[in-house]
Amino acid sequence: VQLQASGGGLVQAGGSLRLSCAASGRTFSNYAMGWFRQAPGKEREFVAAITGDGRNAFYVDSVTGRFTISRDNTKNILYLQMNSLKPEDTAVYYCAAGLSIILVRAARPGYWGQGTQVTVSS
Repeated sequence: VQLQASGGGLVQAGGSLRLSCAASGRTFSNYAMGWFRQAPGKEREFVAAITGDGRNAFYVDSVTGRFTISRDNTKNILYLQMNSLKPEDTAVYYCAAGLSIILVRAARPGYWGQGTQVTVSS
């Protein structure tokens, strides 16, 4: 499956952004999806994941209540709505796909998209 992330940019602290990830090549609803991020000098970290049917979502504690992951299986698009952004959210954000939500949450999804830069100014 091919993944194309978009929607990053520069935003002030407290602002919002919505990331999108367009998928192609396979049956989208068969795949659990996730968002990860990597800040400068740090390892890539899990942000959020969602099951193939969209019924269950999981978040890292630091974004719970501020970020929402969703998907549109009719359009083959994954979203990450990011509200109340903080400077520590600055990172390159990656979308990922895997046949198991367990593997996605474990950062072993199988498929990665290219990153999109999110910069939050203070």
